[in-house]
Amino acid sequence: MQHGLRLLLAGSWLAATCVVAGAAPATTADTTHRIAASIDAGQFQAATADIDAALAQPGLDAATRRVLLFQRERMRRIGMDFSLDATTLKARIREQIPDLREDEFQRWDVHGLFEHMVIDGHLRYFKRDAANLYRLSAEAATRRAHPAPFNDDPYGTLGDYHRSVRQAALASHRSSVEAHRVRITQTLTVDADAVPAGQVVRAWIPYPKPLPGQQDDIRYIASVPAKHELAPASAPQRTAYFEKTAQAGKPTRFSVTYELTLSAQYHVIDPDKVVPAKITPELAPYVAERPPHVVFTEQMQLFSRQVVGNEKNPYRIAQKLFAAVDDIPWAGAREYSTIGNLSDYALHAGHADCGQQTMLLITLLRMNGIPARWQSGAIFAPGGYDDIHDWGQLYLAPYGWIPMDVTFGRLYPGAHPKPGDAALEWFYLGGLDAWRVAFNSDFGRDFAPAKHDFRSDTVDSQRGEVEWSGGNLYYDQWHYGFNWTPVSGPAASAQGNAHH
Repeated sequence: MQHGLRLLLAGSWLAATCVVAGAAPATTADTTHRIAASIDAGQFQAATADIDAALAQPGLDAATRRVLLFQRERMRRIGMDFSLDATTLKARIREQIPDLREDEFQRWDVHGLFEHMVIDGHLRYFKRDAANLYRLSAEAATRRAHPAPFNDDPYGTLGDYHRSVRQAALASHRSSVEAHRVRITQTLTVDADAVPAGQVVRAWIPYPKPLPGQQDDIRYIASVPAKHELAPASAPQRTAYFEKTAQAGKPTRFSVTYELTLSAQYHVIDPDKVVPAKITPELAPYVAERPPHVVFTEQMQLFSRQVVGNEKNPYRIAQKLFAAVDDIPWAGAREYSTIGNLSDYALHAGHADCGQQTMLLITLLRMNGIPARWQSGAIFAPGGYDDIHDWGQLYLAPYGWIPMDVTFGRLYPGAHPKPGDAALEWFYLGGLDAWRVAFNSDFGRDFAPAKHDFRSDTVDSQRGEVEWSGGNLYYDQWHYGFNWTPVSGPAASAQGNAHH
């Protein structure tokens, strides 16, 4: 991704009270809105007092109680994200910049390179600020005592793989090419004694969706425990569901193994043939707002007008918006469940991760009448790389749905360009590599079977979810793993695995 213009527009957002399923009735909307606003302003003591008072009201309905309890939980999660004071953050930076000067730190702080909150009068910094600094500041990156390249997906940089995909698509006149088959095992391990012995642990592990031409022939192989429930193939956030009884002093482990065939995509788009899409009932949801994360705010509309100008061609509008979002520097993100509106956050924060960038692009495309929707899952590559990732699709008439990955962004030739490289700049606006597995075709949708308690991630589903009768288990109580093995195709001699 090209790190360029930081998109800062005046204003701020207030977290929507419908951040969890079930909005509060109108009679209590003012209270829940005030509580959410207090939390976003760092006024946790005031928010806690308001929550306690609201929960004590007689006749409180279940939906409002759930919203209030989640706002209490959201404060706890925000506190976990903003866990550093200035002294601790400086110590972490000095691990890379031993001679860090106070004036440097203050200047970087004033310029917004450290995400922070003032919580009840105490300045708290985001736990990933030190690592993010070197992505957001070229100056800071050069100050490191031992500079090292970032561990990024190799397919985010133009290379022979992208050239091969394009050539295969042009030669075959097909948009789906370069298929390979892999076997994947995903694990979810709950810490020993996180759940009392004898209690049933319920776990959801993300599971791939059939997406013709992108991922096909999905076959379940095995699981631990063997008894499981796969969500329907049509589920927008598909999972494999398990139950297991916790044992004293032992981790509770779940896993699922499957095979699938993954294909790269490359669509040859002629801009002059693209026309505005006829918005059918099937496409209508994908040009509409979907609060709290897809909202056509005044500031979003202003930004769109500044980027799009007088352009009318849908593909060229998409290019302009794609480039503008691509220019937002990537940085490690807060947990999505703590953020009221991801697209608005990406517009104002000065940095964004893949899901925030994707949500912003989806919002901008929809605002311009271009249908857009979400995909997410995991990415991986030979050599041991893997990560969770978000991307999407847009609809262009007459081509239909095509992929987009604004985080991988525009691809530029390196020091030794080859013929045809210029055509690959927009590879990820209409194309996709075959080194990713999609679990989700939408965001913030219910699981099947449904989760009883709050989700750890109220937007995405990539790591998994766990609960027991005592409530949700958050990320500090379990970890997940991803292991892949080639079955056939270009990676037949490679594999990778990771635990998180």
